[in-house]
Amino acid sequence: MGNFWSKKRVLVTGHTGFKGAWLSLWLQSLGAKVTGYALAAPTDPSLFELANVATGMNSIEGDVRDLNSLDQAFKASQPEIVFHLAAQALVRESYKDPVNTYSTNVIGTVHVLELVRRIGGVRAVVNVTSDKCYENREWERGYREDDALGGSDPYASSKACAELVTAAYRQSFFNYDRDVAVASVRAGNVIGGGDWASDRLIPDVVRAVLGDRVVHIRNPSAVRPWQHVLEPLRGYLILAARLYENGSAFAESWNFGPNDHDAKPVSWVVEQMVDLWDENIKIQNDHGDNPPETSYLKLEWSKAAARLGWKPRLDLERAMQWTVDWYAGYRRDPARARKLTLNQIEQYLSTDA
Repeated sequence: MGNFWSKKRVLVTGHTGFKGAWLSLWLQSLGAKVTGYALAAPTDPSLFELANVATGMNSIEGDVRDLNSLDQAFKASQPEIVFHLAAQALVRESYKDPVNTYSTNVIGTVHVLELVRRIGGVRAVVNVTSDKCYENREWERGYREDDALGGSDPYASSKACAELVTAAYRQSFFNYDRDVAVASVRAGNVIGGGDWASDRLIPDVVRAVLGDRVVHIRNPSAVRPWQHVLEPLRGYLILAARLYENGSAFAESWNFGPNDHDAKPVSWVVEQMVDLWDENIKIQNDHGDNPPETSYLKLEWSKAAARLGWKPRLDLERAMQWTVDWYAGYRRDPARARKLTLNQIEQYLSTDA
């Protein structure tokens, strides 16, 4: 990363979430002046609270749907770079509360981009959407950035809408303004230490280890592009720097996914995680009344490799080992959560691709 991030003013929306907390700590370690804007931590426990992420940054509690509050955060932080991660990020929750899903994921994105347009001073925007923004065809090949957007559930649809909003703002307001570069990014299913989200696979395994001893899985045959959380975050950081320095060449959409052989069924991932813990944990398939979800999903990321020099550094087995190592270290000493996280960032940076 060099010295690029030193003293850069960075705004991270959604910094209290899993990915946002990892990103905020990484930016702090690089010397950036970080402001976060988000609702309170969405889980208890949370990486944000356990790792004292608010230490070393300006943490503002607010809702991206509240334009006035977000406006104040922009004016107070005067960001040069914006990472927009604030979102309703769960598929099943989107069925329960589609209005909140659309208002957060779509209108929240509109608010961020509108303030970038109004206030000025921002050089680069990275809008984090989802691998599920593509119109699902159940293809065995990975989706490419120019494939059709879509979504048969409210979450996927809302992320496709956020992509369309990003493209519209880019073409309507930033296309001829070389001082502002806006890109969107789509990543795989991220895993890593500190995730306690409900209705998510790895946290469910961790809860089984720490408590009820049974892992409930909904769609054991569903294939997903699994990757450690640091993989796409490194891509976001590289992209943001390129946008800042040469925005017109990089202001578009980007995939950051794992190698093809790391797109695995849910059942395989659960069995591997349980084996790594080496404890008496049962796996139970939940065939209840579950809403429909994509069966097969992969990402194609050759564009990021060719133009950004990005490629995955951790295979899935190592990503799972790092994840178990983090939770095991936390289990031994919860007070070390921040150090565990920063140590893994440092270890990752020294890992060869």
